[in-house]
Amino acid sequence: MPTPNSNPSPRSRRHTVFHHQPARNRERVQRRWVRTRPDKKARFRWCLPIATVLVATAVVGASNPTAHADTERHCQAVSFTVPGGTIAGSLCLPASDARAVMVLTSGSAANAVYWDFPYKPEVYSFARAMNAAGYATLALDRPGNGQSSTPPVWTVTASGDASGVHTAVQALRRGIPDVDPFETVILGGNALGSGVSVLEAANYHDVDGLLLTGYSHSIDPVVALDSAKTFRHAPDDPKFRGSEPGWLTLAFNTPEAVRNFFGPHDDPAVIETSERTKDRFSLTEWPDGLVATLPGASSHITAPVLLAAGSQDQLGCGPACRDAATLYAAEARFFDPVAQLRTYVLEGGGDMINLSSGAPEYQAAVRDWMDLITK
Repeated sequence: MPTPNSNPSPRSRRHTVFHHQPARNRERVQRRWVRTRPDKKARFRWCLPIATVLVATAVVGASNPTAHADTERHCQAVSFTVPGGTIAGSLCLPASDARAVMVLTSGSAANAVYWDFPYKPEVYSFARAMNAAGYATLALDRPGNGQSSTPPVWTVTASGDASGVHTAVQALRRGIPDVDPFETVILGGNALGSGVSVLEAANYHDVDGLLLTGYSHSIDPVVALDSAKTFRHAPDDPKFRGSEPGWLTLAFNTPEAVRNFFGPHDDPAVIETSERTKDRFSLTEWPDGLVATLPGASSHITAPVLLAAGSQDQLGCGPACRDAATLYAAEARFFDPVAQLRTYVLEGGGDMINLSSGAPEYQAAVRDWMDLITK
């Protein structure tokens, strides 16, 4: 496996330090990356459980009226039809024409709001930062979350979530009402959403890059069990009263949640906003979602990968998140060289890296990587 090397991006910033897998030839780094489809015998296939209701059908629903707009971007609600219902999201377009879009999936008890955070959006809104850099964003609600439809709880799986993301990717490439087709589609995920993104990319090979956060192959079972103390039965929470038994949520304002999901210097108002905007998840999403963190799935990814983590993320990667070089050394063997793995670590950041006190620095690093692989 290649030795990690420092490689600053074209828009050099002192804080942006990546460690990466060198491409097999220098020309591929200097020109726009071109996806190479693997041999059919090597294509990775996941057996989707029969219970999965989100088998991909690339039919897009009509866009809803504009959700909100400002002078820098235009956001609108969109939905995509899948067997068993719809998945919904917020599509935000920059003021200038965008040919690249990031399709974003949140962690277990979060929804699209995680990516376009309402508290101090100039600091914590990842979508707003990417829009300002000229990239469109589509923040999705997983089944049972936000504006997406709610299927029976036992039918919801990470593989089904990945199938729904695939539906959205294909629709964006074809073009949806009032929005031209996108040439470049990048997936972004946090925690469970990263596992969903890995499953989508490993199965369908139809995206041009992956941003993975709150994700590694070094999850500590002890820390994972500690985080489970934050689980709550959704029907017992006033916000989700009336939910089918089996739906779960988290209590973000508990000591265990603060310890496992946030950094030590994160704003208390961020934690309270996370509690107020939280959502539901099903334990049936976890088995195949966790499979994405085992050796195997990530090795079938054929698009460039940025693995970004907070140095205090004990849940997502523990000691491996000490710095970018350490994270690279721990993770490089799990990715094929064609993925051109790059790693980035935000000092002091937690598992929910978007909401870290150093979020603008992390956003700048992602912009640099986006510029590198799309231009």
